Amino acid sequence: MQLDHELIQKLLLAVLVGGAIGVERELRSKSAGFRTLMLICLGATLFTIFSKFIGSPNSADRIASNVVVGIGFLGAGVIFRSNNRVNGITTAASIWLSAALGMGIGCGYYLLSIAGGVLVLTILFLFSFMDNYLDRLNQVREYKIAYPYQEDQQHKYEHLIKKYGLGILSRSHNKTGNIIVGVWTVKGRESKHLKFIDHILKDNTVTEFAF
Repeated sequence: MQLDHELIQKLLLAVLVGGAIGVERELRSKSAGFRTLMLICLGATLFTIFSKFIGSPNSADRIASNVVVGIGFLGAGVIFRSNNRVNGITTAASIWLSAALGMGIGCGYYLLSIAGGVLVLTILFLFSFMDNYLDRLNQVREYKIAYPYQEDQQHKYEHLIKKYGLGILSRSHNKTGNIIVGVWTVKGRESKHLKFIDHILKDNTVTEFAF
């Protein structure tokens, strides 16, 4: 196998496309950033190129097809759960697509790979504003409120949550001495969450409030 101009072009294009996607992830301080996505795209391109030379004419796709399996492990590594939300799915999808674009470059589908890269960047940059808007419409938060036990005020804060138009996903209570500690997982508009938080902060009977 000789290192001709076409192979060099494939490697450089893979670095360019993977790096462009990586820049967007890096700007958002994600776990898989500039160098990671660049290496993923370059690696997928190399595996695809090698599969043509190592594999027989009837099985040249065997090595390249296993790239998808390997990328699945990398993608799973960036997904984690925090604050009742699953994070890292978009980064995992970016890793998956970077590998797909790298395979396309390795097969010689330059225009299709470049067009795919442009679409990925468009989705990541432009549609993030829509994602933020939708997130403000339906935020999920966890509230922990500690307050002195009073028989006629036992469900006071649960009623307040509903009063502000928020939906309760789960709830739990714990009593230590004369103190009740309630934990609620709540969903609703960001504006309604802020009004509820402001109300609780002004409540002098609350001894602890985590939000």
